[in-house]
Amino acid sequence: MLGFQMNREECKAKYGIIGKSKEINDLVDILMQVAPADITVLIYGESGVGKEIFAAAIHGLSKRAVKPLISVNCGAIPEGILESELFGHKKGSFTGAFENRKGYFEIANGSTLFLDEIAEMPLTTQVKVLRAIELKEFMKIGAETVTKVDVRFIAATNKDLQKEVDEKRFREDLYFRLKAVTLNIPPLRKRKEDIDLLANYFIDNYCKQNKIDCPVLSDSARNILLNYPWPGNVRELKNMIETAITLNRNSVLTPESFSSLIIEPEVIEESRNLPVYLRKSPEEADRELLYRALFEIKKDLIELKDLVVHQHKEVYTPSFNNNNDILPLDEMEKEAIKNALEKTRGSRRLAAKLLNISERTLYRKIKQYELQ
Repeated sequence: MLGFQMNREECKAKYGIIGKSKEINDLVDILMQVAPADITVLIYGESGVGKEIFAAAIHGLSKRAVKPLISVNCGAIPEGILESELFGHKKGSFTGAFENRKGYFEIANGSTLFLDEIAEMPLTTQVKVLRAIELKEFMKIGAETVTKVDVRFIAATNKDLQKEVDEKRFREDLYFRLKAVTLNIPPLRKRKEDIDLLANYFIDNYCKQNKIDCPVLSDSARNILLNYPWPGNVRELKNMIETAITLNRNSVLTPESFSSLIIEPEVIEESRNLPVYLRKSPEEADRELLYRALFEIKKDLIELKDLVVHQHKEVYTPSFNNNNDILPLDEMEKEAIKNALEKTRGSRRLAAKLLNISERTLYRKIKQYELQ
């Protein structure tokens, strides 16, 4: 069935494209228009947005759908054997070539070849790929004659190819050959209206596959999913949902079901007045932020104590035997969390924000200090 015989919703349902946002609907409309032709398509998108799903839909709506889509991850194949994997080789052409081997270009004859992570391809290989795309022919390693093929090409990348061209890491001629039609898949954080639909789909699908009862996604948990930036996009959402269901023993998915699965953003530290991005583990980042918050809270408490002395008001402050006494850090931490929860009337989200730590860390500390 070709694209013009199918409406948008039928296309989305058939090829597993989940989303109701304008961005997704526009992309589906475009792929339905270009699928029947043999034109080359370049798909942009961050890792995890589902580029391979759109590639499969384009192939499925084309006249080549009678044959399977052939997919190659160019970044997953070592440079030394990439050319052999793509074009094949003759027996004895190099050490270890014990037999003739077809490459992906030949395997995809009559079908569609999906070159994923095309920006990772070495420049030397790009030259041969450009020739194969333009002339529909290539030469196997060790061969003396060319092999002709009839292949449609779809490429995908999570990098800005124009920038790669400007920095001499990608051939300009290949770039212009690939970008006949360009699809830009937006990251999940820019189409939040799709998150709820995707979450419910992953819950239903996972439970059906594992023959278990589907848990209900609570409103508070849903808000966490809606407000999380999703650096890993749809792939991360899928994995998080499946992990939460596996580890959850209740019939409801709550914020606690996801708190330990949330990945914190990078911490920004300043040195010599210049911002430096440091990749730290979530535990290290949370601990450092918590310590900073605790010292700031101690400073505020000392100021409050002085204020009480002068204004005769009863405000909580930790007791000190003398000015040189220092509370143990764990006691300071416990009191800080306790005060934050009291001030926010038990709202863990607001308390975590007040302490400048993640909700995940706050949940763990509450359990550790038995403040529940």
